[in-house]
Amino acid sequence: MGKKRGKRGHSSSSSSVGAQTSPIGTYDISTGTAEIEADPFRDGAYILHVNGVPSSHIVPGEPRELEFEYMRWIAAAVEAFAPGHRLTHLGGGACSLARYFADTWDDSKNTVVEFDAKLGELVREKFDIPRAPKVKIRAGEAREETEKFLPASRDVIIRDVFAGAVTPTPLTTVEFFQTAHRSLVPGGLYVANCGDHSDLRGAKAEIAGLKEVFGHVAVIADPPMLKGRRYGNIILIASDTELPSQHQEMTSRLLGGAVPAHYKGPAWTEKFATGASGRHDEDD
Repeated sequence: MGKKRGKRGHSSSSSSVGAQTSPIGTYDISTGTAEIEADPFRDGAYILHVNGVPSSHIVPGEPRELEFEYMRWIAAAVEAFAPGHRLTHLGGGACSLARYFADTWDDSKNTVVEFDAKLGELVREKFDIPRAPKVKIRAGEAREETEKFLPASRDVIIRDVFAGAVTPTPLTTVEFFQTAHRSLVPGGLYVANCGDHSDLRGAKAEIAGLKEVFGHVAVIADPPMLKGRRYGNIILIASDTELPSQHQEMTSRLLGGAVPAHYKGPAWTEKFATGASGRHDEDD
């Protein structure tokens, strides 16, 4: 899924409800198998694999430690542009981002939509995930659950859903973006992890689709990815609130990681996606 890792200094977070016994092992889940293994580079940290694919990294007692670079990019975007602290996470894994925001913002309410019900139960049992309303884990398919959301009922939607190495097509269409947009408050924020190949056709199609629904679209990625040199992650950012062409504070943060990334504003994305068309449900 194009997860990037990189070391950084430890946070001083005081969230301390850790697992009492080692979570290492292989577990049956609804869709197959989950494996929790020790991080070979850091004592006391773990990596969750779902059906053989690295899904999440978690450090019990340190919710602000985000090992995957793309998660740090998402956190930077949300902290820069979120209009409020009601967050919905489409795609759960070990709830790394939900834990992060629950600790970062005392008043945040995080709803995690996880397709695999047993996986949600497993990570709740093995890791220090705050209880509702801080973090609520809701079993269900992301598109179906999004269609159930009440209008203007959340401030931020974060999509990080993969089937293998790709996001399911129903979560990349104009109709899905319209559904997400409807559930956001005016000026709400939509953020998506787009895994794409060097041709960047997927990212361009998603940007084109988002532009049909939201007033402004920006991206975060590292330069080799933006130049189409390999498979990797592009973080898509959409809102009806104006997004800046540059963001100095966030840029400094993005450049400080092990994999330096760049923020590109709406003018850049307009040029980047020239000629691309958004996907529609009927295209299938």
